[in-house]
Amino acid sequence: MKNNKFGSDEMADRGKTNPNLTADYFFSLDFSKLKISLEDMFKGGVHFGHHKSRKNPCASEYIFTTRNGINIIDLERTKEKLEKAMQFLTEIVFEGQEILFVGTKKQAKSLVRSAAKACGMPYVVERWLGGTFSNFSIISTRTRYLREGLEKMKKGEYAKYTKFEQMKKAEELEGLERKMGGIKDMLKFPGAVFVTSLNEDVLAVKESKAKGIPIVALVDTNVDPAGIDYPIPANEDAVSSLRLMLSYIVKAVIAGKDKRLATEEKNNKKEEE
Repeated sequence: MKNNKFGSDEMADRGKTNPNLTADYFFSLDFSKLKISLEDMFKGGVHFGHHKSRKNPCASEYIFTTRNGINIIDLERTKEKLEKAMQFLTEIVFEGQEILFVGTKKQAKSLVRSAAKACGMPYVVERWLGGTFSNFSIISTRTRYLREGLEKMKKGEYAKYTKFEQMKKAEELEGLERKMGGIKDMLKFPGAVFVTSLNEDVLAVKESKAKGIPIVALVDTNVDPAGIDYPIPANEDAVSSLRLMLSYIVKAVIAGKDKRLATEEKNNKKEEE
């Protein structure tokens, strides 16, 4: 298999893993050189949908053709929808809001975590905790407890406890970190949610809709894109497709941060003058 910086030449097998993929993949990319490319999307297998027997009729508008029983996604539509989604995310971040990355499917977890960390955004890669949005005040209480506990642990404030008590406290904090570590610094509702799998993360989508939080999501040929604010038709299973699409999302977030920083520096300079 030949690899280039943002895609791979072989992706006939949906969900095929890449043994060379690392959890820090996105930290090594030069996003200034990343362009939306139909060629890269083709090489990354973004166009491979599911078998025609699994097609959701509502996804028909994004299907270009069917080949050997496999629905082929129209990459021109992918490019069009991706550009709109990236513009939206850039503006949201420019306004000072966060993007919550959600991806609990097995092959997406490490990629979503790495992507979110690379652009400093909150994330959920384990089971979505019911009430994350609908009972945000309760979740916030638990994340505050986690933050404070980790800070006390760092400062050695638990040293006064017995070894057994220290062990139990460490286990408790590790459990909380595993469940909600990705959102422990999320102090308010995010400006938008990015979801990699609509079928896998139904509850996240449901709570986002209920709270009026805009949703950007990858839309495969087996899902219904209705109700998604910014659907991006793409293969959501193949690792090469996921990492390429996540790269574009991270680029949009970084662009928003850079734009906000440049504006703040410009305003500060005016005030000094």
